[in-house]
Amino acid sequence: MKLAYGVKDRPPFGKLLLFALQQLLAILAATIAVPAIVGNGMSQSAALLGAGVGTIVYLLFTRFRSPVFLGSSFAFLGSMFAAFAGAISANAGYAGLLIGACFAGLVYVVIAVIVKFAGVNWINKLMPAVVIGPTVAIIGLSLSGNAVGDLQKGSFESTSPYVAIVCGLVTLAVTMICSVYGKKMLKMIPFIVGIVAGYACAAIFTVIGNAADIAELKVIDFSAFANMQWYPDVTFLKAFDGFKEIDASYIGTIAVAYIPVAFVVFAEHIADHKNISSIIEKDLLEDPGLHRTLLGDGVGSIAGAFFGGCPNTTYGESIGCVAISGNASVSTILCTAILAIISAVLAPFTTFLATIPSCVMGGVCIALYGFIAVSGLKMIQKVDLEQNKNLFVVSVILIAGVGGLALNFGNITITEVACALILGILTNLMLNGKKSGKTEQ
Repeated sequence: MKLAYGVKDRPPFGKLLLFALQQLLAILAATIAVPAIVGNGMSQSAALLGAGVGTIVYLLFTRFRSPVFLGSSFAFLGSMFAAFAGAISANAGYAGLLIGACFAGLVYVVIAVIVKFAGVNWINKLMPAVVIGPTVAIIGLSLSGNAVGDLQKGSFESTSPYVAIVCGLVTLAVTMICSVYGKKMLKMIPFIVGIVAGYACAAIFTVIGNAADIAELKVIDFSAFANMQWYPDVTFLKAFDGFKEIDASYIGTIAVAYIPVAFVVFAEHIADHKNISSIIEKDLLEDPGLHRTLLGDGVGSIAGAFFGGCPNTTYGESIGCVAISGNASVSTILCTAILAIISAVLAPFTTFLATIPSCVMGGVCIALYGFIAVSGLKMIQKVDLEQNKNLFVVSVILIAGVGGLALNFGNITITEVACALILGILTNLMLNGKKSGKTEQ
């Protein structure tokens, strides 16, 4: 696709701030959702702080050549639950979060060292376009349920799903219109305009609901401003008090919970970087190199968990934002990371972001996740699907992923994306011996 701003381009300062805000809005919902799901007093502001710090670490390792944002990883939810479940106190659980993030990060470091000496050709042979394309599509399709689910939710349980859907569809419609028909700047910030429109629509319904005392019309919870948390509860402050309460057995439990998941997330790391590479038309596995992206992701994940408790991972939402806006500027990603750090300690701004109802973000995510899926399908445009061996590979990945094939081994979950990718790799290896030919049936 034609990019308005390339990787090395730097937009004017005013536009840069707007682009960064758009990226922040794109990754916000998922980043703060992880600590909310885990509970145990985890801070959403701290998770945002950790995402910003982790992204800066990633950019440093990749020499500012890869426009990727790191945010809280859903893949480690089971691992994080295990950290608290096996701890004798909440503070010990926080210590477990840091130890677990270190284990996961070290897996990336080890793989990075192997890649440094072995190169990336084996990755390309193991995961060619016929494998990685449908896998990227599955990343977007596997999130579709989240988008549609959010589309029907407001900030209250009493919110009518029909009212929520209206707000979400207004968001989606304005986003699409700005992206397709907008001129210059408007075309590059469709998500900001869409979210503002959706928020305004939700606010109108809420005002009417409050005035007429109709619970179904109340979409936004403005009471959040009365209970603002002015300072993020950074993880390491609680973890330091918990280290003295852990033993070797608990550390072993954490290792088992985190290390296998890190290998699963590694597969998603490859898929995300292949995806963004296709968007910017530059192979990031070659330059800056897979070993650098892995080091950035691994060490960035450790740094992010140090502040927010959540191991980080590359974000498809951010990649989708790059694809739709046509802005691949690393300066924008850096500014987004700085904005995330600043917003984490600015309670009014963070609270405002938290009041954006799920239905509004659901409208945005329909576009974001859809673009991820479509970008994956674009990767297989040049794959000859008239050959049965290619057709079987794509079919296996799509059906396994869309069907939701996932495996659970205690606290370890192999996600549908990872299962689909593994099946695709095995299928491709099994059928790779078949010579190409138009005559095969």
